[in-house]
Amino acid sequence: MAIMREWEIRELMCDIGRRAWQRGFVAANEGNFSVRISEDEVLTTPTLVSKGFMEPEDICKVDMEGNVLDARRGRKPTSEVIMHIGLYQRRSDIKAVVHLHPPYATAFAVAGEPLPKCILPEVEIFVGEIPIAEYGTPGTPELMESLLPFLENHDTFLLANHGALTAGKDIIDAYYKMEILESYCKILIILQQIGKIRQLNPEHMRRLLAIKERMGLSDRRLQCDIRHVCVPGVSNGIEKDIPKSAELPQNSSDEQGIVEEVVQEVLRRLGEAK
Repeated sequence: MAIMREWEIRELMCDIGRRAWQRGFVAANEGNFSVRISEDEVLTTPTLVSKGFMEPEDICKVDMEGNVLDARRGRKPTSEVIMHIGLYQRRSDIKAVVHLHPPYATAFAVAGEPLPKCILPEVEIFVGEIPIAEYGTPGTPELMESLLPFLENHDTFLLANHGALTAGKDIIDAYYKMEILESYCKILIILQQIGKIRQLNPEHMRRLLAIKERMGLSDRRLQCDIRHVCVPGVSNGIEKDIPKSAELPQNSSDEQGIVEEVVQEVLRRLGEAK
């Protein structure tokens, strides 16, 4: 994204809010997002204002300690701005944060079920693994603390019993990750109704991760044993008994069968929770 003036960023944040509201990612006054515009300045959505009806003047400006620098009369920054600032402080590459409650993704967050992986190329390349952060009380430091175990290697998170959060190089990048996440979770729910799922095999995943690496997108699974990257949950990054350059056997049906059994178990448990 080209360098934008502050007013243009405020207008874009309002546009993102309308998109999120129209797509049903938030209800009433839910959700919040922010953009870091300088070393010590952050624009953030106001509290108790529908994201579908914001005006540029409603956007608040705070410093990196959460102190208000600029706010329209009667407007206050979101109570979760400290979570946003915590991300900016720990990851200098993050310039925008989006926190919403998209229903399909939130359903997985409430169920506490790890998302199946190795299903869609777009998800694997542009989002990657999606951890579930433990529940933290909204508006408290607990939320930021729940993200810490995953923050170094991930930009997209499910927040247990709460919603979802994405981070990016700009507000569009962060929001698009949210759209991809919600679409993916919707597809997974439909697959649960169908009762069958077919995953990409390890060789397919090796190729996708190679594309991702060439695009300059990081993924911790590049350092993992390729046989384990499709197991639901977050790869632990320590299985390295097979070098990345090693050839996979031509027949990997056994490994694929095991992975499919794990995914089917996830779908079964989701069905029982209905």
